[in-house]
Amino acid sequence: MITVVGLGPGHLDRIPGPVRAVLQNPRTAVVVRTLEHPAAQELAELREVVSCDDLYRDGDSFGDVYDAIVDRLRSYHGDVIYAVPGSATVGEFVVRHLLDSGADVEVVAGKSFVDAILDEVGYDPLQRGLTILNAHDLPDPLILTTPTIIGQLDLPVVVADLSGRLTRMMPEDTRVKILIGLGTDEQRVVETHVAAIDPGLASVATSMFIDATPGGLVGAIRTMAELRRECPWDRDQTRESLVPYLFEEVAEFADAVSGLEGDDDWVGIGHVADELGDVLLQVLFHSVIASDHGQFDLDDVAEGLRQKLVRRHPHVFGDVRVEGADDVRANWRKIKDDERGGSGGSIVDGLPPDVSALAAAYRIQKRMAGVGFDWSEIGGVRAKVDEELGELDRAETDADRVDELGDVLFSVVNLSRHLGIDPDLALRRAVSRFSTRVRAMEEEGPLDGLDSAELDRRWEASKIHG
Repeated sequence: MITVVGLGPGHLDRIPGPVRAVLQNPRTAVVVRTLEHPAAQELAELREVVSCDDLYRDGDSFGDVYDAIVDRLRSYHGDVIYAVPGSATVGEFVVRHLLDSGADVEVVAGKSFVDAILDEVGYDPLQRGLTILNAHDLPDPLILTTPTIIGQLDLPVVVADLSGRLTRMMPEDTRVKILIGLGTDEQRVVETHVAAIDPGLASVATSMFIDATPGGLVGAIRTMAELRRECPWDRDQTRESLVPYLFEEVAEFADAVSGLEGDDDWVGIGHVADELGDVLLQVLFHSVIASDHGQFDLDDVAEGLRQKLVRRHPHVFGDVRVEGADDVRANWRKIKDDERGGSGGSIVDGLPPDVSALAAAYRIQKRMAGVGFDWSEIGGVRAKVDEELGELDRAETDADRVDELGDVLFSVVNLSRHLGIDPDLALRRAVSRFSTRVRAMEEEGPLDGLDSAELDRRWEASKIHG
């Protein structure tokens, strides 16, 4: 029999008397998970114990350590006690490994660090719920919607990482409580804010309690719902009135992306993140309006998207095999057509009515490439551009020139696709560069009335600006 005993969060004298008597029985072997715990240290002074600290030092991973502890416990021929900090049922992964191994196990839970924290901060989890997280395995994204306990803050790097993540999702002055050594004579409670958490507070007995207005995505959802209730302008908006703002925000996001000077352009990256937030605002706004009418909410939208992603990627979430990106696109189109009832409409159907001509050309060409109607080499695409330019040169009427210029543009879009460049992004960057140079030309004075020679001189000089 392996009896797993929780030592509670503090000293040995805080453990119930009958449990202490079992731990001190000299006829039963005692293995402690770690001696870095006050009750374990005191027990080691009263009797012989075996520590597993050596297994933690020598193990390559936590999984290896847990397996080694199970092997050590099962190596005893008689009954053995395995004593762990806190509760034997909270955060003790070895207990799961023991049960999975088929060992004969009895559990004496003990008081957990969660109980000690709730007693210290005076919070009843039935009021508004409670979230308990392991700092070594935080969810991504980290979404805090209820008062939260975060345990396992045992290393400075873990504390620093948690502080950084919290700072990104909520105001820097959000208050938190760092609880250290609860249940011992040396217990401390440090109240600070998320941006000033001292990594030096890390220890095997350090945890955090945070009860703050949710930030991040949940905070944005709640803020949008409150604006819908309290702001006259937000209350007046409808799905139809918001559509122009969605197009505007998407265009501004595209401009921000086109203005990036590379992955090291942190100012530009910040601009991209800001504009993407404005796009998200429109998604939130439409979801809140639908929720007001009892139709759907953002979680419904997200779940619908999740199901669609799983359904359209059977090569990731199922047993379909693909050879490359072309197979993925073909599967996507087939699944999408099946979802729409398999009507078998034209391959060029379904373009949004307000999509730009540039984007429409790009999308249609991609669809045709998916069925094999495409140039095999980029040289053929480049030659087609020259061919269309020649036909434009030979056009004799305005109507012919319109058609031929359209063919030139269409072939240039095709060239951009073969180069792996979004034509809209490329054109936006060109417009941005041109605008920058014009402003540089204007720094010497107005352009009106200048002759062509002066305009050319200023243009050449402006190129140093980008």
